[in-house]
Amino acid sequence: MVVFHGSYCEIEHPDISFSRDKLDFGRGFYLTPLKEQAERWCTRYIRIGKSGYVNVYELDEAIFCSANLKIKNFAEYNEEWLDYIFACRQGKEVYQQYDVVTGGIANDKIFATIDSYFAGYMSKEMALDKLKYEKPNHQICILDQEALDMYLHFKESIKLN
Repeated sequence: MVVFHGSYCEIEHPDISFSRDKLDFGRGFYLTPLKEQAERWCTRYIRIGKSGYVNVYELDEAIFCSANLKIKNFAEYNEEWLDYIFACRQGKEVYQQYDVVTGGIANDKIFATIDSYFAGYMSKEMALDKLKYEKPNHQICILDQEALDMYLHFKESIKLN
């Protein structure tokens, strides 16, 4: 499966140790099968004067069948997804129980809802009610360096202007 990662640089050999804390699915390497989504991430870098690169990889789909890996898939925006995102963004290391997490991204389109819930201005029920009308974008977060090295293969990078 071809997947993409938006960045300010070319990343031939992803290293989880460079990942930031308090992201949606924890500290890992984030990918998407949606090229447009990776391009949107690059625009954030371009706006602040950096370069934008869409890194292209081949993700061996055997990763999703590996008996040795713990994989969590959030098929929709639901209470479990919301609780997981909330915990990860608070810096709780709940993600350490998984090697790979897939599911919807808390992007700009739904951030206002998530932010209102996190700030206590909206109940969980209200947030979930609003989110049920949103179609999730898709992200794959590989949290285990060995899995990343074994199943992800760099193909090219595309520099955006």
